[in-house]
Amino acid sequence: MRDCYCTVNLDQEEVFRTKIVEKSLCPFYGEDFYCEIPRTFRHLSFYIFDRDVFRRDSIIGKVAIQKEDLQKYHNRDTWFQLQHVDADSEVQGKVHLELRLSEVITDTGVVCHKLATRVLECQGLPIVNGQCDPYATVTLAGPSRSEAKKTKVKKKTNNPHFDEVFYFEVTRPSSYNKKSHFDIEDVDEVDKMEIRVDLWNASNLKFGDEFLGELRLPLKFLRQSSSYEAWYFLQPRDNGNKSLKPDDLGSLRLNVVYTEDHVFSSDYYSPLRDVLLKSADVEPVSASAAHILGEVCREKQEAAIPLVRLFLHYGRIVPFISAIANAEVKRTQDPNTIFRGNSLTSKCIDETMKLAGMHYLQVTLKPIIDEICQVHKPCEIDPVKLKDGENLENNRENLRQYVDRIFTVITKSGVSCPTVMCDIFFSLRESAAKRFQGDLDVRYTAVSSFIFLRFFAPAILSPNLFQLTPHHPDPQTSRTLTLISKTIQTLGSLSKSKSANFKESYMATFYDYFNEQKYADAVKNFLDLISSSGRRDHKSIEQPILLKEGFMIKRAQGRKRFGMKNFKKRWFRLTNHEFTYQKSKGDHPLCSIPIENILAVERLEEESFKMKNMFQVIQPERRVLYIQANNCVEAKDWIDILTKVSQCNKKRLTVYHPSAYLNGHWLCCKATADNTPGCTPCTGGLPANIQLDIDGDRETERIYSLFNLYMPKLEKMQEACGSKSVYDGPEEEEYSTFIIDDPKETYKTLKLIIEGVGNLEQEHAQYKRDKFKKTKYGSQEHPIGDKSFQTYIRQQSEISAHSI
Repeated sequence: MRDCYCTVNLDQEEVFRTKIVEKSLCPFYGEDFYCEIPRTFRHLSFYIFDRDVFRRDSIIGKVAIQKEDLQKYHNRDTWFQLQHVDADSEVQGKVHLELRLSEVITDTGVVCHKLATRVLECQGLPIVNGQCDPYATVTLAGPSRSEAKKTKVKKKTNNPHFDEVFYFEVTRPSSYNKKSHFDIEDVDEVDKMEIRVDLWNASNLKFGDEFLGELRLPLKFLRQSSSYEAWYFLQPRDNGNKSLKPDDLGSLRLNVVYTEDHVFSSDYYSPLRDVLLKSADVEPVSASAAHILGEVCREKQEAAIPLVRLFLHYGRIVPFISAIANAEVKRTQDPNTIFRGNSLTSKCIDETMKLAGMHYLQVTLKPIIDEICQVHKPCEIDPVKLKDGENLENNRENLRQYVDRIFTVITKSGVSCPTVMCDIFFSLRESAAKRFQGDLDVRYTAVSSFIFLRFFAPAILSPNLFQLTPHHPDPQTSRTLTLISKTIQTLGSLSKSKSANFKESYMATFYDYFNEQKYADAVKNFLDLISSSGRRDHKSIEQPILLKEGFMIKRAQGRKRFGMKNFKKRWFRLTNHEFTYQKSKGDHPLCSIPIENILAVERLEEESFKMKNMFQVIQPERRVLYIQANNCVEAKDWIDILTKVSQCNKKRLTVYHPSAYLNGHWLCCKATADNTPGCTPCTGGLPANIQLDIDGDRETERIYSLFNLYMPKLEKMQEACGSKSVYDGPEEEEYSTFIIDDPKETYKTLKLIIEGVGNLEQEHAQYKRDKFKKTKYGSQEHPIGDKSFQTYIRQQSEISAHSI
């Protein structure tokens, strides 16, 4: 049996790691990881590691998906064969070369050819065992000869600048041919020759240097042009030992969702955005652009995510959700089924709660969920599933205490509920009470069907999906959370005959503990508080909200006069009040920076300390804290959230130094005084609202691409409007799927949408054409060997008559 974990990597940089599943050959991880990708990459890779008794990790195998292929597997569960991991499978990075083949006339008047090879630089080489000291070898190889030369080793960098030139004699003067070992290398011979550039990591171990990648170029393509300069992707060696069976390592099941948006500047989106933002005011709401998006998308979720983000960004979410909820309530016949379907309304409210309520969950549930995950109290109350030595009564008592504590925390948390959620609940409650005036409980069930059924219960059931725990809980904890979630859900639903709600008799028995009136009263008071209109956030009793925490490496800030400024690993914590670090989690803080003292947060150039993923937190009196995050995704997350929290500071800086102050001067601008004002403008800030940072244009672009994808359905809907307004009789089968209350209004909106989408489509096409004309194959952005660019060229040449 093996103890395995899996990592997610951009090329070879680890950005996420699952928990270890012990003693299993078929481990199930069930973990979700989401990230914005902060840099270019060639492969998305997944490595499987096995941890042995001595806590050493060995690689079992990997799955590497090329960036160009991600679309093929988009949102589909797929089994991938694990591949062997060796130096050749790990090749990444690119090299910049200049080659010149020149004719030289010797003293005797004989012509011979010389080749000059200039190795300029490399970028993005792999880091082997935490280090990269690269050098290159340049070999001129032919059928009967091979001549090799080598660059200097560059220490501690995976972007080395070599700039070294090597000369080779390709053909020698023919006068040498006096039966000595100098043969004439005729033209055919030159055609068979190639220049080979290999990159190596100078290892200090006995095993020799590690191979990083190679490049082979036949000389014949140089005969036409005298000088040739380009970037190339490094390739694996062509070993010919492909006999390894791929199927002996097992396979990995993944579901990868990869989206890539090309976002224009804001003005391009105005027409489409305006139509969308007016959705709340359109009468009837079913004729609005946002509602139409929900009608044409295959999954309501697809539409809800960008819509909610767009409306939140422009502060229009409450009127929009009120309008669609009101329309849904009018269509509901039975008060017991209110908001129970997977409609656009319920998906939008789910999404809003997930975005706006994240910190609310952290404050209410996180402490108890953490305790449940750490303490492992037995809580199984199904007599059939009891383990040996467990007592049913004790287990019931453990579970009852947990349910009681969580129930109390939730029902007492009304004042912390975010304003935007309260405003939505207020309008749900009003709509429901107005529609079903005879039913007094409907005002509560309308709200509880969201806050309990679709917010607290799922967060307890799968805390990892709501960022309450980093990983999927283990089976025992998972079972405990399931039982708690079921009970909380039933308590919140306020249905009349409680025990009858459970299929399992043991749950009905357990539920008898909670059949007291005080529980129902607590739920009603809580629901009243979060859905009353007069309530606003009580900032005075605000607890500090933990925004992010984790280990990073920091450089001493020089608070002591003497001593080395070395790097140390520390546990960092950021709340909305302060940024602190301590030796390890739970210790007393060694240093605390109040949020108002963070004057800027910026990246730090790699050259400063020869370390990647570094950023700087600039404080008053030009004191700077230099920090290194674990990977590029973490670095981006920390920079974004620190920038966002300190956005409103009065004294925020406008300029900063992108490099460090070392050896008496700033590396970036060479100024000698350490208090010299910065030499580079600070990057633009994010919106100051701590709850959300949303790019409105990007969300509009997502909505555009959805409309574009479902264009046939939009056209069908237009036909449906036409046929509905002309023949006011029974509908045709194919149109009955759409909700159309007012064909005229709906038709008008559809026309605007189709027009807006068409214009944007033209802009995208024009942009691609322009880019295509400007792009040079072999440039730094598109090195030779760039598959995605080759495919792109093929597509473009099919579309247009460019000759390539």
